[in-house]
Amino acid sequence: MNESLISPFNITHPTAVQTSLFASALFARFDPLGRYIGVGGSNGSAAIWDLETRARIRSLEGHVKAVTSLDWSKNSRWVLTSSKDWNVIIWDLASKCDPIQRHSTIRFDAPVLSASFHPRNSKIVLALISTGEVFVADLRKEHRSRVELCEPQDESDVDGQSGRMRSAMTVARFDPSGKHIFVGTSSGFILVFSSRNKTLVARHKISGAGSMKGLDFVKSGRRLVTNSSDRTLRQFNLPTYPPPNLDGTFIDDELEPTHRFNDPINKTAWYAMAYSPDGEWLAGGAADPATHKIYIWDISNDGQFASALDGGREPLVHLHWHPSKSSMASTTNHGNILIWHCPNPERWGAFAGGFEEVDENVEYEEKEDEFDIEDEEVILKRKMKAEEEEVDVDTIAEDSGRRSAQPDGMDVEDEDYIWADQETEDTADFRMRIIMQDDSDL
Repeated sequence: MNESLISPFNITHPTAVQTSLFASALFARFDPLGRYIGVGGSNGSAAIWDLETRARIRSLEGHVKAVTSLDWSKNSRWVLTSSKDWNVIIWDLASKCDPIQRHSTIRFDAPVLSASFHPRNSKIVLALISTGEVFVADLRKEHRSRVELCEPQDESDVDGQSGRMRSAMTVARFDPSGKHIFVGTSSGFILVFSSRNKTLVARHKISGAGSMKGLDFVKSGRRLVTNSSDRTLRQFNLPTYPPPNLDGTFIDDELEPTHRFNDPINKTAWYAMAYSPDGEWLAGGAADPATHKIYIWDISNDGQFASALDGGREPLVHLHWHPSKSSMASTTNHGNILIWHCPNPERWGAFAGGFEEVDENVEYEEKEDEFDIEDEEVILKRKMKAEEEEVDVDTIAEDSGRRSAQPDGMDVEDEDYIWADQETEDTADFRMRIIMQDDSDL
């Protein structure tokens, strides 16, 4: 049953289009702070839009072919774009130049299908190229390298016997902690590599999935959802992976999904999927050639279907959930970006504990001591008593915002985190200079 019909006051997922951005985009991604949105176009251009002013504030001109992906560093300063022109470009939004000059360029031997930053360090880049290969490029001086992630061959393959052939890699993502790299293959496998050692940690078979098309994680990294060629989204609870073994052994088993999500009526495929920031909702962007459809499932309620959002007649091609709000950005095949939100009705009872809304005027009965003025002597005694209380000025309260921002189970002394935090430039805050683009450029 549609969740909005059950309890319209408990909806915490987007339900309506708030605004549209005419950006000529192939996709759109929110930055980690949730103020900006980055878009990439088919003509090689990319841009940064301000969600408050709904205007383009930065242009990223450096590619000569279609932009295939865009990613943000954790402090929103660095932006990465990949393209079919074989290049990955890193941009520094703290630059005062307009247009922004590229900070660095990584060139590969084939068109780049996707690229992303390491969650803890923008100098570590993961890239998937069109030949079905995945590379980790490390730009740090002490670790400068470019390593290909390879699935070990079975002994039968090495001996020339008939064994399972190595399949092409179709999707690659860092997990939220950055300790592991998850790679999907064309034969329905998920390969898990160590980000630090680049060695295989686990290989999971996904029965009936076919070619893997997409991966997404909840913020804690404990759950994963996959999109595959069989038109089904699968959710998995991930195990705790041991450190990589020196002898090359790894976990080789089959993962069983906790939930399967599909469209039983239209049998449509999925272009994209995204978790809500709290992991309680899952959104799937349908590959419907006639309409703009987004399906919402309630993960906290055993994955029950909640609602279907209709964005009009322009088909959906990409979907991304806001990092902290009940908001989504969906991109149409005409390049328009729809910003979805959850309109909250005014509830006046929230302003006062005993406030009640009534349908018509009623006569108010005043209580006997409701508006009595307190004696000034009593007020003075209460203030004097409060001043006598000791105030603790030595104890520093822990910042709950910082604590909640850390992934679950994070150990700051972990070797993987120590390795990833070396030579990082993602810790300092910065302010981006706002430069409004002319209407002729939009």
